[in-house]
Parts: sequence; structure tokens; C-alpha cells
Amino acid sequence: MPRPISSWLSGPDSADSQPPSAFPGEALGLPESGPRSLARSGRRFGALLIDWFIAYGLSALVMELGLISPAMLSTAVLVVWLLIGAVSVRLFGFTPGQLVLGLVVISVEGKAHTAGVGFGRAVARGVLLALVIPALFTDADGRGLQDRFTFTAVVRR
Repeated sequence: MPRPISSWLSGPDSADSQPPSAFPGEALGLPESGPRSLARSGRRFGALLIDWFIAYGLSALVMELGLISPAMLSTAVLVVWLLIGAVSVRLFGFTPGQLVLGLVVISVEGKAHTAGVGFGRAVARGVLLALVIPALFTDADGRGLQDRFTFTAVVRR
């Protein structure tokens, strides 16, 4: 039977070493399944794709109306995506794609999990997502760095 790699590597324990959670979200006080449980990466990625297609469609419409040049389409898509995400997360607690897939962004500061976040955190979360790299690094709960830095989590409605 193979041993875990950490059993033969030496080094200091991490400062915040806690016993492993039985399920994602347990350390945050979230349920294992059902409403308010952490959303899995597949649903989160699907919501991101839906939001991106909406931003692309709106940007293409603006380009067809002659308000932006075709060379600026990719920049316009990113700006529209950021605006849609920040405004909708601030006002409603979810993006259009998250609404379709039954997800919501909550604040996980302390143990009071409230729906929706402030505009500053919504913008910071969107900018970090736009950089792509922070979303690739996840913690034990499956939350990306954009959620860790802004003290948020995407959960099921």
C-alpha cells in the first residue's frame, strides 16, 4: 500500500494546520450537500461560460452598431463581463450564469454567511477571475484564490 508523500518529506507544519475536513465547506460551517453547500467546479465553470457568452453577445451587438471597432472586440468582451459580474453580484448576489445554474456568491467572514458582497469585493473578485491564474489555485475546499482573497464562496441556492 503506498504511503502519502508527506509521510517521508520533512519540513515544518503549516501555521494554520487543522485536521482535514470530512467534506468541502466543513471548515467554513457550510453543509455537505443541498442548499448553501459549496458549488463544485463544473457548475462554477458552466456559469462562467454562460456569463462570457452573454458578454460576447452584448459586445458583438455594440460592435455591429458601430460604437466600437472590431479590433476592440476582445477588450469590450472583458469590460462587459467585468461590469455584468460586479454589478449583478453586488445587487443580486449572483451573475446571470450563476442564476441559470442555481448558484450564489456569499460572504464567509466569521460564521455569518450572508448573500451578496460589497461592490469593491465584487470588482476585486472579477479582476482576479479575469487574470485566470488565481482561479487555478484552489484550497482544500475547492475555492479559488479569488474567493480566498475576497472572503467569499460560491454556493448552491
